[in-house]
Amino acid sequence: MELLFLATMLGLLIWATIFLLPSCPYSTRESLAVLSAEKVPLSEVTVLIPARNEASTITETLAALKAQDPQLKVILVDDQSTDNTIKYANSAKLDNLLILSGTKLPKGWSGKLWALEQGRKYVQTHYLVLVDADIILKPGLIKTILSKAKKNDIKLLSLMAHLRMSSFWEILLMPAFIFFFKLIYPFRLSNSSNSKIAAAAGGCILLETEILKELGGFKSIQNALIDDCALAKKVKQSGYKTWLGLTHSVISTRRYDKLSIIREMITRTAYTQLNYSPLLLLFCTILMIIAFLIPVTAILQTQSIIIIMGLITLCIQAICYLPILRYYSLNPLCAILLPFIGMLYLFFTLNSAYCYYFSKGICWKDRYYKN
Repeated sequence: MELLFLATMLGLLIWATIFLLPSCPYSTRESLAVLSAEKVPLSEVTVLIPARNEASTITETLAALKAQDPQLKVILVDDQSTDNTIKYANSAKLDNLLILSGTKLPKGWSGKLWALEQGRKYVQTHYLVLVDADIILKPGLIKTILSKAKKNDIKLLSLMAHLRMSSFWEILLMPAFIFFFKLIYPFRLSNSSNSKIAAAAGGCILLETEILKELGGFKSIQNALIDDCALAKKVKQSGYKTWLGLTHSVISTRRYDKLSIIREMITRTAYTQLNYSPLLLLFCTILMIIAFLIPVTAILQTQSIIIIMGLITLCIQAICYLPILRYYSLNPLCAILLPFIGMLYLFFTLNSAYCYYFSKGICWKDRYYKN
């Protein structure tokens, strides 16, 4: 019982600390909406899209880019797709669309970064916008981010895509994905030049082409599986300003309506996030048990002090989670499920480590990676 008391107190301390942090990692203040009044020419922008077996999504993605500006320059690198990605891309009929057939993946590269590196060599504009093949940009979005980057001297600007939140599992787990990402990479600190924390969201990234060239292109992060944050770190370490925010104007069309799909998505990067360290995995496991399982266990006890600490901890948890739920217009009662969600994410993290050590490695787009 004494051990449970100490664990409950530690859980309360963890959530109280998160709530009181000056960086407010749970806040949704760092966000961006499309400004329809922006009249910025897009002649200095090229959109670069890596695509591997994206026949089901690429048409919508390209149609949305055409709505930005019919003359927008777009480079699509087909990463050895085995479906009709190229066929559907051609059907979009963009005036300035260049489709490149990607070459075989060299050793030591991730598939996405190799595709981007091949496409980068054809970019001749001042700005480059990296867009995933399952992303829809609302009209005016590129003009909005270009304007913000210019006004604030931001060299890398990225937006966290609005993930699908329609099915049961999407509503339950996808807001938490963003919540946990913000706890690991507080946007306020990531956007501050006084902090070493750097983060980006790969669905939509605006970057100055010359800075990418200065870094050595994508070769500088060639084997990174969390490539967006790795790129932001490189840019920030070079002394440049980066910015990351939420938005409703970058929409992911990828479906996460099955638990297995979400598990695969988390498994792909969770252990990578821990630098493949068994010690960090152990620490993460203990931390998440104390933060999520112990408070629930505490309220089922008979000692009043333990019950009260458990209830306070669960209340602080919910308060921290509510801003994300409100931002995505979801039922605030979902906040009471955060302990269950947290334990599911712990299971996904342990599964990620298991796949790394006891299978071919981390799987993404039918390729296996093992650093």
